[in-house]
Amino acid sequence: MDTPLAVQARGITKCFGDVVALDSVDLDVAQGQIHGLVGPNGAGKTTLLGLLLGLAVADSGHLEILGTPLRRALAAPDGVAGFVDGPGLYPSLTARQNLAALAALRGHDARTAGVDDVLDQVGLTDVADDQARGFSLGMRQRLGLAAALLTKPRLLVLDEPSNGLDPAGKKHVHGVLTRLAADGTSVVLSSHRMDDLQALCSEATILATGRVVFSGPLSKLAAENRELDYRLLTSDPQAARRLALDAAAVRVVDDTGTRHDAEALVVRAPVPALDELVVRLVQAGIALRELAPLVSPLEAAFLALTEQKETGR
Repeated sequence: MDTPLAVQARGITKCFGDVVALDSVDLDVAQGQIHGLVGPNGAGKTTLLGLLLGLAVADSGHLEILGTPLRRALAAPDGVAGFVDGPGLYPSLTARQNLAALAALRGHDARTAGVDDVLDQVGLTDVADDQARGFSLGMRQRLGLAAALLTKPRLLVLDEPSNGLDPAGKKHVHGVLTRLAADGTSVVLSSHRMDDLQALCSEATILATGRVVFSGPLSKLAAENRELDYRLLTSDPQAARRLALDAAAVRVVDDTGTRHDAEALVVRAPVPALDELVVRLVQAGIALRELAPLVSPLEAAFLALTEQKETGR
């Protein structure tokens, strides 16, 4: 890669007793990149994020962060900030007091540490003097992000940063992360939502049972999924069903079109076969009112990869 790496991991293995949390994991995160980390529950995401934050050390393998090999657990490697399993906050303190206390622990004066600036960045200025105990999950997530930004990190590690955010809050946080990346900060974030990854990330790594099943550009991940289920709504459901049944490489997977009270049917097809079906519908004088995948190409690829790994196929 021509771009310098903020994270380079090779063969990372981490066990907890007899449980293998990470099994020979490789990970590259370029400088200024937002890199997504996804996988089912128990896949090893939290363990890997903890290693990046210096909360634990790998049993074997090589981990280099911001150009420095990480060989022992630290409070956090220099230039790295973030949170795992939600931010740690003092519930009886206000948002501003939480950040001031954190700045003081690091030997900084709250007046010069940028407390008000980071509160403004994450959209919490209006509630800066409210106690954290009354904050919603989304507000706590944003306060945790503000705490991480106090150190002006070069690598930001976030566990489900969009968790609990309403649409406006999510848009705000996405904007913060996008601007940070544009300024050269690298971001590694975990998420269960493929739409978050699509909105934020250029690349992603998918974990299943502690191993990497995919790592690379999201465009490549979407392209690797060859078939999707589509909801097809037309002006003539019965005729559309007949054409779908006759079309090569198209399968009718939901026969709702045979019922008088249903106008849609679900077909499974690769994109070229679906295109051909659309052409045949138009040639037959059937109006196409809706054609949409039931799940996004990214989500379909994610499910295919993780289910294949978990079932051992």
